[in-house]
Amino acid sequence: MNKTLHIVSLNIPWPANYGGVIDIFYKLKALHACGVRIILHCFEYERPRAVELESFCEKVYYYRRKTGLLSNLSYLPYNVYSRKDKRLITNLLKDDNPILFEGLHTCYYISDKRLANRFKIFRSSNIEHDYYREIGVAERNPVKKCFYYIESIRFKAFEKNVRNADLMIAVSQTDTDYFKQTYPDNAVEFIPCFHENDHVTAIPGQSDFLLYHAKLSVKENEKAALYIINKVCNKIPYKCIIAGMDPPESLFEAAAPYPNIVIEANPTTERMHTLIREAQINLLITFQGTGLKLKLLNSLFAGRHVVVNPLMLAGSGLDALCHIADTPGQMIETCRQLISQPFTEEEIKKRRQVLYPTYSNEYQAQKLAELIFDPAKKPGC
Repeated sequence: MNKTLHIVSLNIPWPANYGGVIDIFYKLKALHACGVRIILHCFEYERPRAVELESFCEKVYYYRRKTGLLSNLSYLPYNVYSRKDKRLITNLLKDDNPILFEGLHTCYYISDKRLANRFKIFRSSNIEHDYYREIGVAERNPVKKCFYYIESIRFKAFEKNVRNADLMIAVSQTDTDYFKQTYPDNAVEFIPCFHENDHVTAIPGQSDFLLYHAKLSVKENEKAALYIINKVCNKIPYKCIIAGMDPPESLFEAAAPYPNIVIEANPTTERMHTLIREAQINLLITFQGTGLKLKLLNSLFAGRHVVVNPLMLAGSGLDALCHIADTPGQMIETCRQLISQPFTEEEIKKRRQVLYPTYSNEYQAQKLAELIFDPAKKPGC
């Protein structure tokens, strides 16, 4: 059986060091291990071309993303229109293999009539209009705030194009329910984020610090980090580390008065792994209930105690593995109890039981490959 798949990626998925590209990279790696031949199409944006991708792909095409004002003068979302490239549709038409569009950002050609007879898969990583609206709420710069609100409206209007997908795959049960209700005539499946963890690597024991980790340049994560600094960490006596890519000045300013709060900017991958593994508590909050937060999976696979607010768990089914706290007072009290409570082998065993097979890359890649290539399981067959 020919198992060749086009994957259209919103960015170059290497290095796999932030949410969207992590899901893409580990998905193509797991599909490759299942015997799927991958033709990868990447939009270049602030990242160099990566020879590492050639280990998992038959062919890698690169397209320059068209950023700037002209790409914003469209009724389409800027993040979609800037990924329009005639060479992409030309390359997709070279054969009749199925096409996986990674995120709404890559779906400019999903409704193209020339692809009408192709099997098309839409991968949702978020409910984009909700995501951009919430970024707009968090943004303080009035020009950027206006852009995010407009982008939210554009995405809401553009989303109907995903009706042209033969299969939709969503990262959380909440998002799966949304797409099933909104597009009842389409096949929708829950396939969680792919991630770097092949096994639960959490270690028993105890340390003396709390960690929040994220891509800190993202407005939602900046907002969460400021909340943790100003409402939780400034009221507890033990060390708190806020770690991630490109932290804005606002985080340094907020942490400056408190000697127990440390901002670690741009830690190496190895350093981030060490922080997650050795922290006594991984404290994670979000203000958005869509998507699945990779930081949650990484903390559960590799870290000790995990404290979250309810929105962090939305649609994940991972409630039993976390300590849930919804207010600053609850977070402070939960962290106070856990800082002196050793993490045990019994808790590690429980994680293995809950995380597998649902959050196994191998299991989900096999499921996805069957949905795309197995006539008995392929939607519409």
